[in-house]
Amino acid sequence: MNSKFTSLLATTLLASNPSIFSTEPPPGFTPLFNGKDLTGWYGWGTQDPADLWNMSAEDKAAYKKKSIEGGLLDAKGNDKGDHLNGHWKVENGELVNDGKGLYLTTDKDYGDFELRVDYKMLPLGDSGIYLRGIPQIQIWDFTEKDEKAVSLGKPFGSGGLWNNKNPEGKNPLKLVDKPIGEWNTFHIKMIGERVTVTLNGEVVVKNAVLENFFANKKAGYLAYGKKDAKASKAEAPPPGWISDPVYAKGPIQLQTHGSEIRWRNVFIREISADEANQTLAAGEEGFTRIDNGKDLSNWQGAVDNYEVVDGNIVCKQGKGGDLLTKEEYGDMTLRFEFKLPPAGNNGIALRTPLGGHSAKDGLELQVIDTDGYEAKTGKPLAPYQVHGSLYHVLGAKRGFLRPTGEWNTQEVEVRGNQIKVTLNGTRILDADLDTLDYSGVKTKPAGIDRKTGHIGFAGHNDPVAFRNFRVKRL
Repeated sequence: MNSKFTSLLATTLLASNPSIFSTEPPPGFTPLFNGKDLTGWYGWGTQDPADLWNMSAEDKAAYKKKSIEGGLLDAKGNDKGDHLNGHWKVENGELVNDGKGLYLTTDKDYGDFELRVDYKMLPLGDSGIYLRGIPQIQIWDFTEKDEKAVSLGKPFGSGGLWNNKNPEGKNPLKLVDKPIGEWNTFHIKMIGERVTVTLNGEVVVKNAVLENFFANKKAGYLAYGKKDAKASKAEAPPPGWISDPVYAKGPIQLQTHGSEIRWRNVFIREISADEANQTLAAGEEGFTRIDNGKDLSNWQGAVDNYEVVDGNIVCKQGKGGDLLTKEEYGDMTLRFEFKLPPAGNNGIALRTPLGGHSAKDGLELQVIDTDGYEAKTGKPLAPYQVHGSLYHVLGAKRGFLRPTGEWNTQEVEVRGNQIKVTLNGTRILDADLDTLDYSGVKTKPAGIDRKTGHIGFAGHNDPVAFRNFRVKRL
């Protein structure tokens, strides 16, 4: 049979019946399971994937081998017996787990992606899918109605981000599970920290944040600054603290415990930076674009130190200063894209007076190749100097920049003195400037007490490029 026709037929059948068996991935997808064996997978549990990443190459390879074949020891020196070969098998092109052991974990780490997978469980089953190593999209027996099952939320059905502490996405929007023993199909899309889950053709989680279970647990706090009831000795989080987001990249895990579960049609499509940026730009109503892609006629300030190259505003090499809008802005949402050269450094000026200095007289949000700058200088940046940070005042979460040379997308929301920064779909800064402790701040920016000012770019000698600079007044 013609291969193109076979692929088209498989895609058509999947669209008309999302739970039908297919050996052909949809266009653009690649299989994570080869239908024959466990090649491409190792064993890992509900454990922070950073623990594996922090191992040496030798220790990591040894661990993976033992997680598949056996030899992982408990505290008493006995084999745990939870290796993959002891609890997983391939049967008729299906992955089968007996409800025990380590979880199937991809060798490769993934950033933004679409994932398709079918599953079939038995009564009393309890399972899930970990995204970037973070639990989890919940799968369980929705027919259980005892008191414990109800308290856990089982009657809501599968598909929710069950480990979230915030209600957003925790329970599925609707119950669409097939009867126990029938095949179900997930279509999962993740960009940044947000996840959309479609189960059996119905959206059950819509663009909800997947919280970092391990960060919340280790910090002793719930996300968004609340104290964990189980960590009564934990101190209250400092002002401006937010829980570490999910990792920018991590493995896909098929979690199993309780009873037998089967998986098939495990397909993934990696989403490019350009596609992710386009998706993140959705909902542009009310925005006004400031850069015109031709010249700097819409700008004032250090105009001579910037130029338009291929439609992008670029700071000239060895030049800098604040390039500012002609209008002032108060509460607003700002969106833009930027591309960093290696070790590149710039900034976003907020509430800056004409003729003033953004970091002192206004507010400056760092735009910098954090890792590259540290490698170049051989010195660590201060927390308030990493990308997305409020300069002089508060550090952002690091690790969410795309590689240098790729376009990043960023959103800055300002409501009064509440400032939120979202980088490539992940919130990295969220602070109320009125609640911060400034006793250790050497230079308190005057913009903290200003309500309006010009916005723009704060150049620092490097050819950082910007485009699609648009703003919506709130």
